[in-house]
Amino acid sequence: MHIPDGYLSPQTYIPLYGIMLPVWYWGSRILKKTLNARQIPFLALGAAFSFVIMMFNIPIPGGSTGHAVGAALIAILLGPWAALMAVSMALIIQALLFGDGGITAIAANCFNMAFIMSFSGYYIYKLLSLNSGSNIARRVFAASVAAYISINLSAFFTAVEFGIQPYIAHKPDGTPLYGPYGLNVAVPIMTIEHLAFFGFVEALVTGLVVAYIAKTEPEMLNISTPALQTAADRPAFSKTAKRLWIGLAVLIILTPLGLIASGTAWGEWGAEDLLAIFGFVPQGLKGLSNVWHSFFPDYSVPGMEGPLMLAAGYILSALIATGLIVLTAFVISRIMFRGR
Repeated sequence: MHIPDGYLSPQTYIPLYGIMLPVWYWGSRILKKTLNARQIPFLALGAAFSFVIMMFNIPIPGGSTGHAVGAALIAILLGPWAALMAVSMALIIQALLFGDGGITAIAANCFNMAFIMSFSGYYIYKLLSLNSGSNIARRVFAASVAAYISINLSAFFTAVEFGIQPYIAHKPDGTPLYGPYGLNVAVPIMTIEHLAFFGFVEALVTGLVVAYIAKTEPEMLNISTPALQTAADRPAFSKTAKRLWIGLAVLIILTPLGLIASGTAWGEWGAEDLLAIFGFVPQGLKGLSNVWHSFFPDYSVPGMEGPLMLAAGYILSALIATGLIVLTAFVISRIMFRGR
């Protein structure tokens, strides 16, 4: 679902920046009022987790690939505004450093995966888990369904943004200037992929983590457990946080599994791929496709070639991104808690 540069016309990506800039500003203000020091490690962990699981490309029949996002999970645990900021952080780092998603499309990708997924996942979970009390099974079910629906909503919005391009930006003869696929192609393909495959991956990941959190850190899900200490009495960096960071480290080591998937995610082809498919490259897309040159394109490190070196570069990319996320979370916490 990472929209590259050149697939969206200025008529699309500029209004989406107009939406997301005030959303990010308002989100930062809300977090400054509501976030406490103990949640900062989980915010950083959520952003890093979202980044890392998006590196695990999963192949499906037809040669396409996709991945989980984790936005609904973060929203369930920390709230939708925290999830919005955490996933946005991951997506912005992906675009700037690794070329995964376009610079012009940052707002679009954040709208689809950080905003739509976070808020829809959170409120669907709240609705389905209403009055569930300490019923962990029901909460896991609610979280899984929320994750499944939210990623499909995200895919639908992405498909619409892709699909409207030939209608709103084209030459006088009708030749598309940006994304070449219309709604009749983009919407069915994106929705079917996520309804049939990636939605279940998202649901599985979310359900497993929520089940673990419900048993080890129940107050994060507002589960009352008298035997446990209150949040105010527990250390800022709990045993659960440490275990989750260890789990993230394991995922980072396993990220080269994402290299096994052959093919490219639908809608993320380069200009050369489009030339092979259509026999031409849309003029506007060609002009924007090289607007930014990432430092580690496709999570590879320059000079590291061959299967083993590519795998090592993948791990190094995940480590670099995680370090940047932790540093950013630390800076945010210093700003938020200054004088408090």
